[in-house]
Amino acid sequence: MEMKVYNSLSRRVEPLEPLADNTIRLYTCGPTVYNFAHIGNFRAYTFEDILRRVVQFNGMKIRQVMNLTDVDDKTIRGANAAGVPLTDYTKTYKDAFFADLKKLNVQPAEVYPAATDHIPEMIALVEKLVEKGVAYKSDDGSVYFAVTKFPGYGKLAHIDFDHQRTGARCAADEYDKENVGDFALWKAWEESDGPVGWDSPWGRGRPGWHIECSAMSMKYLGETFDLHTGGIDNLFPHHENEIAQAEAATGKEFVKTWMHCAHLRVNGEKMSKSLGNFFTLRDLLEKGWSGREIRYVLINAHYRQGLNFAFSALEDARKSLERIDRCVETATEGEAPDWAQKHLDDFAEAVNDDLNIPKAFAALFGLVRDTNAHGGGPVLSVFRRMDEVLGVIFFGKAEKAEIPAEIQALLDRRAEARKAKDWAESDRLRDEIAAAGWLVKDSREGQSVVRK
Repeated sequence: MEMKVYNSLSRRVEPLEPLADNTIRLYTCGPTVYNFAHIGNFRAYTFEDILRRVVQFNGMKIRQVMNLTDVDDKTIRGANAAGVPLTDYTKTYKDAFFADLKKLNVQPAEVYPAATDHIPEMIALVEKLVEKGVAYKSDDGSVYFAVTKFPGYGKLAHIDFDHQRTGARCAADEYDKENVGDFALWKAWEESDGPVGWDSPWGRGRPGWHIECSAMSMKYLGETFDLHTGGIDNLFPHHENEIAQAEAATGKEFVKTWMHCAHLRVNGEKMSKSLGNFFTLRDLLEKGWSGREIRYVLINAHYRQGLNFAFSALEDARKSLERIDRCVETATEGEAPDWAQKHLDDFAEAVNDDLNIPKAFAALFGLVRDTNAHGGGPVLSVFRRMDEVLGVIFFGKAEKAEIPAEIQALLDRRAEARKAKDWAESDRLRDEIAAAGWLVKDSREGQSVVRK
């Protein structure tokens, strides 16, 4: 079955086929590690996780690179305000990010390059752009990309330059679509940068945000690769600038296919701290929701449609997952009957149709309905195959009456830690219990445990 996705560059649904070696080379824009990631960020990361899982579901290999932006305007401001070195400041949020991905059952990328580890590659790319005449040094020692020197500029965002304000220099890492202009490749050191800076042919400074991704993606995936993804807010200027930098330097097509996911809103409104609807993953976990329930909500909408996040959706997710769990406990090993295979075929058709996950869930619940109607049956292999993509099904069976005394003691200690809001100790005990072969499930009624 052919996998098809919507290409933001061509604005068409197209087959996704590897350029070489039956391997999809994928670059995904990762976090700017200046704070804990919020659920809007994780909408993008879970979409990308579904994407890589569907690639593998179809028998293709994948090489995913996800960058860690650990030097930019935000990280420098945060480190200086905290009075700590940049590396110490960003490490806290890097560690938190990886812990959060684990909670959401997101498969790890093959490479997580940090910007600060790739400054030489960025300087080399800027040098090449200057040599080719598409970049220039300003009076203050910064280096800018001249957008009018690159004829293809605007092809991803489909910008109509006749109706844009052009010619201005955009020194900030992030700026609005109305401010089309020359953007910074290398930023001259300023007093506000404090101790953050590197020596370069243009003087001390640091890379612009956009050059980071172009340099790192080409280092690990080649000058032309299969697929680049991110949130729709990254399409312009960030991804447009990546294309300009890479293609101006190499003369080759940078990326074959671009995919973007839509925004997440909370109760129909833009997420904002001032509105009190801004949530990190940790905020939701502290309210008693599990990573599995949160993942269910984040993936259960088409990635190109806006996702409205609400606590009622989490409640529905909990009920739906409980329904799936009860059904899976009745399933057995063996050759799947035709009626179960039909649901798997429907599932495969859905995920290959531009990642239509709502339709895929419909196939899953069709399987649940018919399994219940048959009183169970040899359908475990079908549930497992579907979960290769979804990553939300639990396959253990409850063994509450047989919980060993040592596991119960750990559970009691964890209950006390949660009561005292000692979340670090709670997580540590959860991991210790998991290492012993048991999975803790949290709900509003408290914690329970099942054998993995």
